[in-house]
Order: sequence, then structure tokens, then C-alpha cells
Amino acid sequence: MVITAIRQLLLWTLVCGLLYPLLVTGLAQAMLSRQANGQVKGLVGQDFSQPGYFYSRPSATAGKPYNAAASSGTNFGPNEPKREEQTVRFGKDAPADLRYASGSGLDPHITPEAARYQAERVARERNLSVARVEELIGKHTEGPSFGVLGHARVNVVLLNAALDNRGASK
Repeated sequence: MVITAIRQLLLWTLVCGLLYPLLVTGLAQAMLSRQANGQVKGLVGQDFSQPGYFYSRPSATAGKPYNAAASSGTNFGPNEPKREEQTVRFGKDAPADLRYASGSGLDPHITPEAARYQAERVARERNLSVARVEELIGKHTEGPSFGVLGHARVNVVLLNAALDNRGASK
């Protein structure tokens, strides 16, 4: 009976302590190598307030915008007055993702429509053509995850970094 217990201990130590972590690490490296290696730029939204930048979704975090330690949704219903406070920057005709926070309040993505909605302002502020800005939007538009999950989206953090790296900042 003691021998059986020792064998079980060794077996499950090997499975849970070595094989499973190696499997998960291997899958993470294969499927999400950038994130698995600690390159997290663009995973959390940032507060862009200068007119020459694309604006992110509103943040629902407490204290300061995009505070990962305070991630939470707003849980505002459709008739909640505070929900309408989020429409101030763009007005009620703007795409919904520019007016309302994501579930976590940290999402760096907006829809391609929301990016195109801002293209003229960004182009004007950076002295670029709207066509050039829309070309950058197209280059930074990601399809659904794994080809089927979610919708097309634009990572605002990476799009703004691309604008800066092209020397287009004002």
C-alpha cells in the first residue's frame, strides 16, 4: 500500500509538475509567442487625448484610465445617466465603441468603422492625406481571432505607435 502511494505520488508529480507545464508552455509559445514572452505592448488600452492620435474606447477603470489593477465593467444599463456621460467626446452619432467602455475597461481595440470615423481628424492634425491614414488603418486591422472568433478590430495603441514611427506626429 505504501509502495502504491509512492508510485502515485511520483506519477502525479511528473504529470502535474513537469509534463503539463511543458505542454502549456509549448502551446503558448506556438500560439501566442509574443504574449508568452512578455511583449505586452498593445494588450491594454491607453488614454490618447491629443488630437493627432486615434482615441481608444473609454476606460471604465477607477482612479485613472486604463488602470489594470482596477479592471471592471461599468454595468450601466441603457437608461443610466452616467452611461450618457461617456458620449461627450464624440456625440451620439459616433460608433458605439467610441462612446462606451468595453467589459474590462482596458480594451485597446476599436472597430475599423470607429477608426475611419476618426481618420479625417488624425490626418488633419498630422498633415497627412486621409488616404494615407486609412491605409495605416487597413494595415493595422486584425481579423477575427483564429479566423472565427469576434469581429475585425484595430489596435489603437499599435496604430498610434505606427503613426509616430512614420515621423508623422505634429
